[in-house]
Amino acid sequence: MIGATTPQLTSAQAAMLAELAPVLGPKGIVTDAATIAPWLQDWRKRWQGASPAILTPANTAEVAAIVAAAARHRVPLVAQGGNSSMVGGATPPADGSALILSLRRLDRIRSIDAEAGLSVVEAGVVLQTFNDAALTVGRRFPLTLGARGSATIGGLVSTNAGGTQVLRFGTMRGLVAGVEAVLADGSIYDGLAALKKDNRGYDLDHLLVGAEGTLGIVTAATLRLAPAVAARGVAWAGVSDPQTALALLRSFQRDTDTIESFEIMPAATLDAALAHVSGSRAPLQGRHRWHLLIEATAATDDAEAPAAMLERLLGAALAGGLVEDATIAVSEAQAEAFWRLRDSLSDAERARGPAVQFDIAVPVATMPAFMQQAASAAEHRFPGTDASGFGHLGDGNIHFHVRAPEGVDRDRWYAEDAPVITRFVHDLVDAAGGTISAEHGIGQMKRDELARIASPARMMALMAIKQAMDPLGILNPGKLLAPPARGQ
Repeated sequence: MIGATTPQLTSAQAAMLAELAPVLGPKGIVTDAATIAPWLQDWRKRWQGASPAILTPANTAEVAAIVAAAARHRVPLVAQGGNSSMVGGATPPADGSALILSLRRLDRIRSIDAEAGLSVVEAGVVLQTFNDAALTVGRRFPLTLGARGSATIGGLVSTNAGGTQVLRFGTMRGLVAGVEAVLADGSIYDGLAALKKDNRGYDLDHLLVGAEGTLGIVTAATLRLAPAVAARGVAWAGVSDPQTALALLRSFQRDTDTIESFEIMPAATLDAALAHVSGSRAPLQGRHRWHLLIEATAATDDAEAPAAMLERLLGAALAGGLVEDATIAVSEAQAEAFWRLRDSLSDAERARGPAVQFDIAVPVATMPAFMQQAASAAEHRFPGTDASGFGHLGDGNIHFHVRAPEGVDRDRWYAEDAPVITRFVHDLVDAAGGTISAEHGIGQMKRDELARIASPARMMALMAIKQAMDPLGILNPGKLLAPPARGQ
């Protein structure tokens, strides 16, 4: 928080900074407490760290120099981009033992090859900035999320980000064609070449994707681009239940491969967004138990217009009883208004009061039943709570929330009840063959739960990889995996 006390440099940290000063220059080392303070707390304001300095390298070579010095002096580093982690994944430890390694100055788009559909982008480039640049050459980066104005490419790669277009284009891992990273000894791994075939053993690029900065510091990535959108259609529909929604999605997919987003939310979640977003109004008249936001796109004007296609498909669904009501956005302004409601759901849910928030995924075929059964089970097990989920129906990702009863003491509830609720919901997810982290990562929020639930084989492999690639444990300590006990 602003005004927090900055810890004193340890002797190892001071020696490291003295060594790096001539390398990084006056812009490369920040020790001013007021400047550091905003970067010590996570986006959700659940974790508060401490650090005596932020290192701000301007290029990959300077990152390599920092990591090499950190290894020599045994000083931990926590990499940061936009600091928009939802799981405390970029917050330094509270004891001030780590320095923050900010990648925000690595903000160059090194190249955009429109013909090949590839771009080399540095870690500090903001997602919205990158997409805007791609549009100038008739391409786009087909990944979007609510934090697109602050989330950076390095963070998106390191957390294997998802978003609302996974249905058609996959997660960040599927969009990464190559990675450049600095490893724990300060060596530079250059995997930016977008090779179609490469059988030189383990896939290091994809090992670094989703590693949350615990195996290496991603400094750049080669990313796959898609053709810019020539036309899009955005629709809002009301349905009776999630099972009907999935049947509707399957019917659409049999007809077309242009559906990019298929978002589902219960009525209460939409009501919260309407109350939260000033000047908004419900897309449909009347009450519907479940709502869908659907988007289809076309890269050319030759095919059936996406809006016309959605009108045709939804018309048939209305006639067949799959849909209760639907509307097609008649302008870009209306389409953006629909998406503004969807993008505000997390903020709107947070405004409703204390809640345990989950980023989970189950097999797509079982997602409709899980959304209903998990909510019912949580409310039954924890009387007075209110549980519901919304999310990306096409990829099984549910943003599931269990809200506290009215009038509870917030601090006591988070300290005593929330951990019990977390274990209960995660056990439901595990029993359903799902995952406790769909797109936000593990960070420190889910670290202990991962260790509790994951199979011994998975944990053995994760810990062995971490030990092999970061034997000193200096990269993002305390995230994803618990640090080894003293003496190990």
